[in-house]
Amino acid sequence: MTIEEIQEEIIDEFSGFDDWMDKYQLLIDLGGEQEPLPEKYKTESNLIDGCQSRVWLQADLTEEGLVHFQAESDALIVKGIVALLIRVLSDHTPDEILSADLHFIEEIGLKEHLSPTRSNGLVAMLKQMKLYAMAFKAKQG
Repeated sequence: MTIEEIQEEIIDEFSGFDDWMDKYQLLIDLGGEQEPLPEKYKTESNLIDGCQSRVWLQADLTEEGLVHFQAESDALIVKGIVALLIRVLSDHTPDEILSADLHFIEEIGLKEHLSPTRSNGLVAMLKQMKLYAMAFKAKQG
């Protein structure tokens, strides 16, 4: 699936709910379904700066040249947000990640329904994922 197709899928899932309490519950459920991050990746170097809660992000370049993300957070809603970001960006090429227009964040109303600190954390997570993609692209030459 392309990044665009995955975003459309997420927009459809969230459009089924009118109440933001239900959307928060969906985020919490998505976070709960995510594979736990192996302990060996819960290091200081994998912690994302700018997040109020603790968020660890691990990125690896697969043999196929795709960036594979894994992450975990100690906060339920943040865990759901990072699960969404991983669903959209993981297992795509560095170029696809760097050129992606992540409009789903606005369209599902996520940004406007997050506290300022969570909103800053979302921006920090996205920035870190794009930095990994940039680094892997440079490494590929």
